[in-house]
Order: sequence, then structure tokens, then C-alpha cells
Amino acid sequence: MSSHAVSHRRQWQDWAPFGLGQIKPKHFRDMAKIVWDNRDNLGYAWQVLSKGVCDGCALGVAGLHDWTVKGPHLCMTRLNLLRLNTISELDHRLLADAASMAQLDNQQLRLLGRLAYPMLRRRGEKGFRRISWDDALDLTAARIRASDPRRVAFFVTSRGVTNEVYYMAQKAARFLGTNHIDNAARLCHSPSGAAMKATLGVTATTCSYTDWYKADVVVFFGSNPANDQPVSTKYLHEAKKLGMKVVLVNPLLEPGMKRYWVPSNLDSCVFGTDIADYWFPVTQGGDIAFLYGVLKVLFEEGWVDRDFLETKCAGVQELQARAASFEWAELEKSSGLSRATMRELAELLHGAKKGVLVWSMGITQHPHGADGVQMVLNLALTQGWVGRDGCGVMPIRGHSSVQGGAEMGAYSTAFPGTKAVTPENAKELSEAYGFPVPDWTGLTAVEMVEACARGELDVFYCLGGNFLRTLPEPQYVAAAMAKVPLRVHQDIILTDQMFIEPEGDVLLLPAKTRYEQDDGGTETSTERRVMFSPELPRQIGEARAEWKILRDLAARVYPERASQLGCEDGWKMRTEIARVVPAYEGVQHLRKTGDAFQYGGAHLCAGGVFPTADGRARLRAVALPAPLEEGYFFVSTRRGKQFNTLIYAEVDPLTGAGRDAVFMSGEDAGALHLKAGDRVALVNDLGRYEGRVFLADLAPRNLQIMWPEGNTIIHRGVVDKGGGVPDYNARVRVEVVSATAEDKRYRDPRSGL
Repeated sequence: MSSHAVSHRRQWQDWAPFGLGQIKPKHFRDMAKIVWDNRDNLGYAWQVLSKGVCDGCALGVAGLHDWTVKGPHLCMTRLNLLRLNTISELDHRLLADAASMAQLDNQQLRLLGRLAYPMLRRRGEKGFRRISWDDALDLTAARIRASDPRRVAFFVTSRGVTNEVYYMAQKAARFLGTNHIDNAARLCHSPSGAAMKATLGVTATTCSYTDWYKADVVVFFGSNPANDQPVSTKYLHEAKKLGMKVVLVNPLLEPGMKRYWVPSNLDSCVFGTDIADYWFPVTQGGDIAFLYGVLKVLFEEGWVDRDFLETKCAGVQELQARAASFEWAELEKSSGLSRATMRELAELLHGAKKGVLVWSMGITQHPHGADGVQMVLNLALTQGWVGRDGCGVMPIRGHSSVQGGAEMGAYSTAFPGTKAVTPENAKELSEAYGFPVPDWTGLTAVEMVEACARGELDVFYCLGGNFLRTLPEPQYVAAAMAKVPLRVHQDIILTDQMFIEPEGDVLLLPAKTRYEQDDGGTETSTERRVMFSPELPRQIGEARAEWKILRDLAARVYPERASQLGCEDGWKMRTEIARVVPAYEGVQHLRKTGDAFQYGGAHLCAGGVFPTADGRARLRAVALPAPLEEGYFFVSTRRGKQFNTLIYAEVDPLTGAGRDAVFMSGEDAGALHLKAGDRVALVNDLGRYEGRVFLADLAPRNLQIMWPEGNTIIHRGVVDKGGGVPDYNARVRVEVVSATAEDKRYRDPRSGL
């Protein structure tokens, strides 16, 4: 057996039905709790689940069904979000004391209820007071009209946002003369889009979920779908029955990817599914070196699809030469894995006829994120695994409809249809819209906060999101956002960034959810499926559809040319989307739950024909990141039981780890004379993060801590040059913290100590 094959030899207790006595999600118990939590609005909750398109991850479930497997299914990500759609309005009198509200954490704020009325806090005032919609729009419009368009910025979250909201956000921003419009994809998959566009000519997955069933192997790089896209475990469960093998290239052997209990499959629900067959524990950020080693073997042995490379690709010789130039010792040091291990994966891929390569934020959220994606693409192209059944490259998305954000043009670096911001494309879009569209590149999400710090923004309009928790160095973020003369937060719930003590004015605008949205809305899934979610009428106070707020604001700024905005209703907007973004032709015909289409068909780049200038894919050699210095550890941030910054439990049911866990290998713990539960501090020049040792199957000299708590030791200003995503990793030293009586009582539930 391979040294990196995952052992699934079960002990007697592993055969206990429903995983009794083991650390695992308690799906049915949690479902019962969710029913209880939503007991005051169960009728509407059922409408959301049975008729709406899932607002959780981007796998895409409409009602209780999808387009991959038969039968109904639900996941806990979707169910945990349900309360956002059923909760009643908050007591707005609480907002009169902003200092008191600032003492609450985001979970406490969320449970207060829905934001239902426009609320204003003037500079120097103690808190917020209710104002009318007319006053709110007039105030914002006056500030925007008085400002240089380059001093106005818009950010759009991924929280249940529809394609219509993304589309109107970018159209309104450009109507107002600014390209400072960006969305949450900038913080996760922007390197994927950058690398894929340059290499393949497309910016989305080239294949479908059904290709997992036809593949011999599916390789996950820096991805944990058991936690982030739990419905996918059902696909993996069924595909493995057909002989597909699952490979993990990841520092941590995620327990949920080792074994998972799929509640909607009887056999898996009772005895669990052994998912991962192979695990390659690459060091954090070492994927590039590891894949160079794999490519080195593949080229040396001739284990590549030479015909595909010669007829469909460019840059092959340069990549081969670059791979050959590296000494094995250098690749081993940088990747944390041996030459034999690199050969092992090469042999595994060579033995497969078909394969799908999947990656997520473990690859992208690095200063070399686009280069990491490039190496995954290089690997797929050497095997000819693009454009045919059972093959493909997939940047799997963790947030609902974030795939559609850039495609709708809600991006500082792209117009609708992911067209680059150039004078030629700006002229074309101007002709389509009937008003001038700026041709200069806008600020990315990270750059917007930096502009706040420099005093270069007069109006910062945040549609959802929470930069205070999503970006590194939260204290710096708070100080930066405080400086903006007018900060607007359009949202459905309260977040702590709303209560940053301002030097200017702060306006809160109440939004409808995606399900309440007038005329319904659409979402685009990871596999490029555009799905319709019908309007499920519900009115919370004076909340308005998100796209209508944006349109009304733009019209209020320039009423003399408001007719140029068009898009008077959702149906007219979708007709315009189909015209401006040709790939979305057909979106205007979607009417009810289950109506959907997959743009581009089952496979992009079908038959190895790429939408590039010469019709070829472009392999590219990239630089090798610097290895870790002696005496330091890599620390990366991870998610527990949460959806983005919405935290649902202090203990992660997949790992048993608390929010203060410091994931550490047994090898490193032994070298440091530490045991499970010992308190440690992770220290760098930015500060220190204290937590408890949590023993895990983790690559040596690698640590993991929870996000967003760990952002306090992550440096700001370090971004991927290709996509602009922040680096969410750090290099730290480990210090032992003296134990207290409480610490001595603590025991890691997985350690047996």
C-alpha cells in the first residue's frame, strides 16, 4: 500500500450505526433544532426550502433538488442560514446607543433580528435614529453628486446576492461615473479567474458535477468540500461506488474528507462514507513546488498527452524546461514532501484515463495564488483533461452566486461578460447603455479600504459584507473605515462594522432577502448553471429589494438622465442581461423553481478548442515561493461551523475543535514538548494569538487557526498580484503559555488524553 494511501481500516467502534460515539455532525439533532428555531415562521421556512434556490454554497440546489443526483437533499449550510430568512425585525430603539451595540459580537447582533428601516448616525451623535427612505436617498445622492466619481466606491457581498443585484450594482456605479465596484470574489477566487482567463480563455469551471461520476480520479487542492460544500459529499459517495478515487493535496487530512455521514443516503447515514483514498500533506504554500515535481516526473517518463499538448497548447517546451531545471532537493524543501511522494502522485495520474482537478481557497488565498492555480491548470493540460467527459478543472465556489458577480460586471477589473476594462470595451458598453462608461481600472476591495485610510473616499457604499472581520489587521480596518465622510451599509442584519466609531456619517439601509426580491432572481452555480428563484413575498418593515435601492439611488443622483438606467423591473433587467452578456441568453425566459440552463453546455473548451487569441491553451512556468525559515511555522486560517463570518457553534462538529484551537501535528507537538490542550502563543512582528494545542493529521511545521479570529496576526497589504486576493497566512514562532487550573482540566476530545 502507498505510504500516502488513506487507511480506512475500521475499528469495531467505527461500525456503530449513525457514528454513535464518534466526532461527527449530528445532522438530525441539528435539523430538529433548526425547526425549533424557526417555529414562529415555519410556513415561510418551508417555502424557502421547497421553492427557493439555496443561498448557501454555490453547488446549486433549487427547492429540494438539483441537476446531478435524483431525490431530495438538504445540507446544514443551507439550514443554518434559514433563520436569516424567517426572523422578524429587530427593536430599532437599541441602535440609539451605538457604544452598547458595539459590545455585542456578530452572532448576538444577528439574533436581534432584521434591519427594517433606514437609520442614520450623524458625526458626533451617540447612536442611530430612524429616517425616511426619501431622506436617506437624498442624503446619499447629494454626497455622491458633490464628489468626484473617483472618490465613490461600491462593494457587494456574496450573502444571498442575486445576479440582478450584481448587475444593477455595476450599472449604477458606472452610471455614476466610477469603476470602483467590486465584490466578494475578490477575497476568494479572483486568482482563479485571472489564471484561467490567461490560460484557457474562460473564468469558470470547464466541467460539470456529473463529470465526477465519469472520472477515474478527482483531486482536491486546498479544498474541504465536506465543510464548505457539504452537498458535494453525496456526489462523492455515489461516484466512489462507480470506482472513482479521491485524492487530497492539503496540509491537513480533513476529518470530514476522511469519513463523512451523508444523511440522505441510507448506507452512508448509518455507517459513513470513506471519502479520501490518498492524502498528500503538502506544506502550506508548497503546492507550486510539489506540482513542479509531479510535472518533472510526468515529462521525464513521457506520461503526458503529447498529441493534445502539440496541437492544442502553447508554452509546453518552456514549462518542461522549467520543471527539469529544478533540483529535487529544492522542490522537496519548498513542498515539504519527498521526491518519491511526487512520483507517487504522477503514477496515480498516469494510471487514470480521466480526471477532474478541484481547488479552493487553500490555493488562492496566497500572495502567489494565481501562480498556484496556474500550476493546477498546467497539470490538467499535460493530461488533456479539459473539454471532454469525465475531465475538467473546477474552482469550486463556497458562496451563493459569487460565480455570477464578475460575470455580471460587479468587478473593478472587468465589465459584464468578464471583459477587461479597456477603452475599447468601455466604448462598447457605453453604446449598449446609452451613457458614458469610465475606461479606467477601479479599486479592488482591498484597495478600497486602503483608500479609506488615506482619506481618498467621500462615500463608501457597502452592500453587505463585513471588512472588519474578513480582512487582515481588523484594528487597521476599523481606523480606515472610520475616516470616510459617508459610509453606507445596505444589509438585512446588523454587523459590528456598522458600529465603528465614525468621523463622518453612517447610514443603514434595510434590504430584502433574495427570496423576498421583487420579480424573483437568479443565481449562477459553480458549474455555470443559471437558476431561477421565484419571489416569495414577505415584507419586513420598509425593506426594499437590493437592486431597487441601487437603481433608485442612481436615479436620485442624476434625475435628469434617470431614463438611461432602464431595468425598471426584474424581467426587463434579465432581458438586458441576456443582451449585454450573451452567455446568459435564456435568463430572460426563466420563470419558476427548477427553470435553469448551463451556459456553455456541459464542457467549456470542448474538444480542446479554447477561446483565446490563437485557439490554444497557454501553459506557463511560474516562480517558486521562498521556503520557510528555520524556527518558524506556517499558520493558515480555516473555517469551523460557520458560513463566512457567520459563526454557528463554538465547537466544529467535523473536527471537534473549539474556536481557540491551534491545529498542530503530533510530530511538532512532541518536539515542543506539548500535549493536547496546552496553551500556546503564535507570535510575529504584528502581534500574538493565544490558543490551545489541538492535535491533528497535519503536515509538520504547519499550524491552522480559526478565521476570522486569526486575522489579528495576518499582515495587511500582502495580495496576489494576479487576482488581488489578500494573503490569509503568516509565519510565526510558537511560545508556550503558562497553564492555568482551567487549562489543566481541558482535554482534546480527539486525543484520548
